[in-house]
Amino acid sequence: MAQEKFTVAGKELVEKVKQVVHEGNVRRVRLLRNDRILLEIPLTIGAPVAAIGIMATPVLAALAAFAALVTECTIEVERIEQ
Repeated sequence: MAQEKFTVAGKELVEKVKQVVHEGNVRRVRLLRNDRILLEIPLTIGAPVAAIGIMATPVLAALAAFAALVTECTIEVERIEQ
């Protein structure tokens, strides 16, 4: 499995997570601050449309609330290699 990390400003957090999930092959998304895992989102493998549906309301609301509190955080993405 491949891992990627992105450092984003708080206001960009929700959009970046949506973009990464929409790209597909995402197994897990972790939100980190100071190298501590604050939120871990497991996703359905190979089904980006379903994954976006799963994330729609409660997870995106939590991300938006968190984004309002931080200036910068890291998104760690675990992808399935094909």
